[in-house]
Amino acid sequence: MTDSPSYTPPAIWTWNKENGGKFASINRPVAGATHDKALPVGRHPLQLYSLATPNGVKVTVMLEELLALGHAGAEYDAWLIKVSDRDQFGSGFVAVNPNSKIPALMDHSGPAPVRVFESGAILLYLAEKFGALLPKEVPARAECLSWLFWQMGSAPYLGGGFGHFYAYAPTKIEYAIDRFAMEVKRQLDVLDRHLAQHTYLAGDDYSIADIAVWPWYGALAKGLLYEAGEFLQVQTYAHVQRWADLIAARPAVQRGRRVNRSWGEPASQLPERHDASDFDRPAAPP
Repeated sequence: MTDSPSYTPPAIWTWNKENGGKFASINRPVAGATHDKALPVGRHPLQLYSLATPNGVKVTVMLEELLALGHAGAEYDAWLIKVSDRDQFGSGFVAVNPNSKIPALMDHSGPAPVRVFESGAILLYLAEKFGALLPKEVPARAECLSWLFWQMGSAPYLGGGFGHFYAYAPTKIEYAIDRFAMEVKRQLDVLDRHLAQHTYLAGDDYSIADIAVWPWYGALAKGLLYEAGEFLQVQTYAHVQRWADLIAARPAVQRGRRVNRSWGEPASQLPERHDASDFDRPAAPP
């Protein structure tokens, strides 16, 4: 270790607005809205407010998969939430998700609107609503839900842990990077050992478990997350690589990755989606 200890926590923590690196301007120690801003509502019952981060991609992939299966009721409007502009702190968004994180979903198909927030909750809600991508047999369902919740508990170590300290923190801290790199590699090994014996996470069938895990760990395995592929030697996890390629080849996944994306190659972007024909149009500035 090369770090020299120089920080002693104070008796009472106070917020330093300048601390926090790249995301200092959107991080704060209190919840609630900072400004009044109503959310737009389109013509479909399902209204998604999101951004194409890994958590957002889970939901757009799910919706595109449901549509590919013939569930017409899964048609949706996807509205771009610009977190750098603090859209997530507008009063309308906070009313849908009091945690001020994307994605957030409003379902207007019933007698009263239903809000759903947290990506895993949205996947489970949609799977149950449409009776798809969630096994019905008890053992397979339990396996699927176990991997779904594995992702919920594991990804913060990948994103807020490794990703933050490796890619975004204003100061590189050897202890933090080493600690979280070790954990992320352990998680990749968990996946690799399991996928050595199974085509998909819940067994032979594609499910919401794969949809939840792939945007994080599939992207990591292909070197698309934090530019950390070489650092973590992700190519050594051969079974994760096979699974990541299998998921990436699905047309619905390819469509879902584009929705609410406003960066990268123009062909990869679809900042807002209101109809299937939107995928055939050139990307426009959000």
